[in-house]
Amino acid sequence: MPRIEKLLSAIRRNQKNVKYSNLEIVCNHYFGEARQRGTSHLVYKTPWPGDPRVNIQKGKGGEAKVYQVRQVLAAIDKIEGLDNDES
Repeated sequence: MPRIEKLLSAIRRNQKNVKYSNLEIVCNHYFGEARQRGTSHLVYKTPWPGDPRVNIQKGKGGEAKVYQVRQVLAAIDKIEGLDNDES
């Protein structure tokens, strides 16, 4: 777990220069394996109704797209809030 925490902390500090592979590791940890592979996007299922997915795509130079990094962080915050409500 310390690696995930370090990656997430680094992503929160600098959302503009996130390696796609690091964002994928964080997404796999929080959302499970992507339900769609083999395309330019990875799509992850989230546990709430409405728009229950997180979508990431590799940008220029192997970096994640900034707006998708922000969506992932918002989804993680929502999941952590759900987890805190359940305990």
